[in-house]
Amino acid sequence: MNKVSFFTLLICSLVFCGFTFSDGKNDNHLKRSKKVLIFSKTNGYRHESIEAGVAAIRKLGAENNFSVDATEDSLFFTKANLKKYKTVIFLSATGEVLGTEQQKVFQQYIQHGGGFVGVHAATDCGYTWPWYIGLVGASFESHPEQQMAKLVVKDATHLSTKSLPLIWERKDEWYNFKNLNLNTKVLLAIDESSYKGGKNGENHPMAWYHIYDGGRSFYTELGHTKESFEEPLFLNHLLGGIQYAMGDKPML
Repeated sequence: MNKVSFFTLLICSLVFCGFTFSDGKNDNHLKRSKKVLIFSKTNGYRHESIEAGVAAIRKLGAENNFSVDATEDSLFFTKANLKKYKTVIFLSATGEVLGTEQQKVFQQYIQHGGGFVGVHAATDCGYTWPWYIGLVGASFESHPEQQMAKLVVKDATHLSTKSLPLIWERKDEWYNFKNLNLNTKVLLAIDESSYKGGKNGENHPMAWYHIYDGGRSFYTELGHTKESFEEPLFLNHLLGGIQYAMGDKPML
């Protein structure tokens, strides 16, 4: 083999290797291709914690290899847009936030394996949409004043609870629920004897998950206060819920 042929072969081999094998940066880019969408539109009470929640979830994404977009525009709910995301997070959205066509698109997104995460006031949303109530797992009914209470971990093996103490005492705004979906798997319950104003009795769930109409759904009632989004335990809980909802199911 002459020198020209040898160097030509060597250059071709290096080019081939360059396109075939990725360096660490490319690998990291591929890992970060998972995307979630935060939706925080409010047609009712607006929580002051929303902006803190968006910032905290963006930080969780940067630290855990997923990217985060945020919108309060219901018209963003198109098939072409939602197919980009592994999970949609309803971050304290309130009231009726999606029109009929957007509801249809979101329902199809879940049916094709999309994930859903509801945070706090996500249960104060979609009261006239039975399918959504089933997805999020309950409807808000009332709440007493913010106060300390004891949360009881019911499943310590889930991504969202494995880092929590079995009895977790913290301050937040504690919802009473109606329209509870009894097919959910409860992760956290609240001890009504530890605070005043509970109305759901001995079985008062605060966080749960389930497979619903083809997709994964996670809900946590926690997150009313801005301070919640600075708590390491709450952030680990929320991160685990997001990771569960992202799953590995096929998308649209």
